[in-house]
Amino acid sequence: MGLSGNLRTMDLPEILQWISVGRKTGTLHLSRRSVQKRIVFKEGVVYTSWSNDPRESLGQFLIRDGLVTEEQLFRALLLQEQEGRFLGAILVSEAILSEDELRQALRTKAVESIYDLFLWPEGQFEFKEGEFPQLIHLEVPVTAVILEGVRRVDEWKRIRKVFPSANITFSVADASYKSREPAERRALELVAGGKTLAEISLELRRSEFDAASLLFDLHGRGVIAVDQVLEAAVASDPVGAIKDLLAMADERFQSRRFDAALEAYEEVLHLDRLNQNAKKGVIAVTDARDRERALSTVPPDKVPVLRMSMADLTRENIDPQEGFVLSRINGQWDVRSILKICPMSEETALLIFARLLSRGVIELADSR
Repeated sequence: MGLSGNLRTMDLPEILQWISVGRKTGTLHLSRRSVQKRIVFKEGVVYTSWSNDPRESLGQFLIRDGLVTEEQLFRALLLQEQEGRFLGAILVSEAILSEDELRQALRTKAVESIYDLFLWPEGQFEFKEGEFPQLIHLEVPVTAVILEGVRRVDEWKRIRKVFPSANITFSVADASYKSREPAERRALELVAGGKTLAEISLELRRSEFDAASLLFDLHGRGVIAVDQVLEAAVASDPVGAIKDLLAMADERFQSRRFDAALEAYEEVLHLDRLNQNAKKGVIAVTDARDRERALSTVPPDKVPVLRMSMADLTRENIDPQEGFVLSRINGQWDVRSILKICPMSEETALLIFARLLSRGVIELADSR
């Protein structure tokens, strides 16, 4: 028996309970925007999980927990391309990780991917009974997953009352505080550097929830204080008066027929000049066409080189992701190499390169 729907109408704890009580074996597929996740069950017990979110890759968890360096991960990924072996097996064979460390990292990666789902306000889900891929398993009772997930939802609500946006900066309130925890020390360095929550999350290789939890604890102990909170963007009201035409435009957009999609969105605006969905559709189509052109300007075998001095860079309006990419440019790694260690999708990183290139922040040189 299958089950499908949206998390708005049936929340994750209900779905997990249904699977657990029925002792189901199969795979729960979940998707929200471009993120896709799967939870595999065996007789009602969580067997393993999978995610296409770049921040939930094994390599990012290993860097986050200080088990590997970016250089070690880079070399291991090159070997993975050449030999076709699993990343974890390479790291163990190279004596970078022990088998116990790898096993624990895989478990952490799997459960953290699941816990993040509890914070999704909506998303499509489908349980496919009998679908059981043979992957590295962890076997966690569903009740334990639900209890931890619900705890995180409650904690997230408390955090959001103090940290209402990822575009928030902090100040150090207790300069005498000295932490023994590496993650706390790094977080305090970033706080002192005026980084936003979004930037701190990226540098710590943690989800926004994990980074916010760490900072929330420091805030509660009086170590840091909120400095500035930027207003969150207001979401447009949905308009469904001409949904069939919008559906046609969306379908054309998804199939990358941009000119045809633009015609459909403009027809909607001819009927309803204030239709917000159509306005956003026009912008999305235009951006997509520009994105395709931009991506073509960044050959993966070129080596990015800084064209600006550090003094000039401080005067640039650099966002968190751009700052992360810039900090990895060393004049030796080509674009393809840097993409391997970025905790963001390949397309996102390529577009960052394209923006930096167009603004004259970097130039692309031939590899040596």
